[in-house]
Amino acid sequence: MDPSPALELPADLPVGLTLPSTVDGTTVHEIVVKRSRFITRVAHVASVEAADEVVAAVRKEYWDARHSCVALVVGQRADRQRSSDDGEPSGTAGVPMLEVLRQRGLTDVVAVVTRYFGGVLLGAGGLVRAYSTSVSEALDRAVVVSREPRVEVAVETDHVSAGRLENVVREWCHVHRAIVDPPAYGAAVVLTVRLRPRDLRSFEQLVAAETSGTALPEVRGWHVTDIPALP
Repeated sequence: MDPSPALELPADLPVGLTLPSTVDGTTVHEIVVKRSRFITRVAHVASVEAADEVVAAVRKEYWDARHSCVALVVGQRADRQRSSDDGEPSGTAGVPMLEVLRQRGLTDVVAVVTRYFGGVLLGAGGLVRAYSTSVSEALDRAVVVSREPRVEVAVETDHVSAGRLENVVREWCHVHRAIVDPPAYGAAVVLTVRLRPRDLRSFEQLVAAETSGTALPEVRGWHVTDIPALP
């Protein structure tokens, strides 16, 4: 017999929802094309305003460069997109950069490519290739983080049992690629886990077995969660 009633998934949990990925932190990469230097900075951002701050910082750092072209995608569904050629011929920089971000299925990311002219004209086709290659190679070196809807489950336990239960839960989370938050301490200790919907029953059974049914997990909703890449 099951030690506790089965938990139910949130009624509004989206089924089969596929979300764009994002990048972790900032990656800088440089290529040289016919003596022109292309310095790319790819950064995670949470808003258009944060992206603008990254762009402003790059232009301040490379104040003597001819161009710092931009492409950004923001929003859970990648619904805010923008690009800038920053003085390069129209359509040769920002749009090709943006297309790379789209093809990679990314959001909440800004790419800034700074060009130091090397004295050799590249032509429209050469510029398109240089700017798109710059962003593509930078993304190859970036840490890409997937995003998934995760069920948030809280487990309340006493202080005496908390340490052992936390260790067991963390081991389970490692195997099941779940996220466990730092414990919240009060009159009791609360462990919060964000897990895949298909793993809910397994987690419930784990807690029931480890606590002899004294700790009852509680579903508190769902959240879009960044999932770290596998090591």
